[in-house]
Amino acid sequence: MKTCAKTYSVMRLDGELAIDADWNKLQWQAVPPITLDQCSGKRPEHFPHTQVKLMYDDKNIYVIFRVDDQYVRCVTEDHQALVFRDSCAEIFFTPAEDIEQGYFKLQINCGGAILFRCQTTRNVDEIYLPGTDLDRVEVAHSMPKITFHEIEKPTTWTLEYRLPLDILSQYAPVAKPESGIVWRANFYKCADLTSKPHWLTWSLVDVPAPDFHRPEFFGELVFE
Repeated sequence: MKTCAKTYSVMRLDGELAIDADWNKLQWQAVPPITLDQCSGKRPEHFPHTQVKLMYDDKNIYVIFRVDDQYVRCVTEDHQALVFRDSCAEIFFTPAEDIEQGYFKLQINCGGAILFRCQTTRNVDEIYLPGTDLDRVEVAHSMPKITFHEIEKPTTWTLEYRLPLDILSQYAPVAKPESGIVWRANFYKCADLTSKPHWLTWSLVDVPAPDFHRPEFFGELVFE
C-alpha cells in the first residue's frame, strides 16, 4: 500500500444545510477547501481550478465542488450513464480505513446526472446502485441539466449534494463518521469528451496514464 499523500479534516455540521449549490453560504464559509492540484497522466493543456469541501453529521456526508472551468460540456442526462465524458466532478472512497474492502465511485456531471457504483477493484464485483438509492442523493447544480454546445469561455460552476450514510451500509462496511474515524478517498475532475480533456486529482495518482481506479493512492479523510 502506498503512503497517503494527503489528509483532510472533515468538519462536523451543526444544524441544517440547504442543498442549493451555493458555495458562499454561511455553513461552508468556515470549512477549508481541498484543491485538486495534481493530475493523472500527463499534465493537460486545460487545468481548471477545482475545489471541494466536505462536512458530516450523524446521518449524512455533505459535499460541494466549485470549478473555475472552460470548454464546459454536458450531454448525459440519465443516471448510471457515462457522465465522466462530460464536465464532471467525482469522489472515489472507501468508507473506512482499509482499502482492501473495496470502494465506491460517485461521479456527477455538472448537470446533476449521477454514476454511483460499489466495487472491489476495477471491473470486479461491481454493483450499480439502484434508482431508489440515487433518488435519495440530494443534488443541486448551478449549470443547466444539458449543455449540448461546449461553452468555450471561462465558466464557474458548482455542484453540491447530501449523501445519506445508510445508503452506503447496504453495500459495504462503513466506519460511522465521528471524531477520529478515518476514511480513504480521492477527488477527481474530468471531462473526457470535451475539446480539452483532463484528469485532475487531489492525491497524486503516480502512474503514467490516467487511471482513477487506484485506491492505493487514496488520501485520508479524518473526521473531527
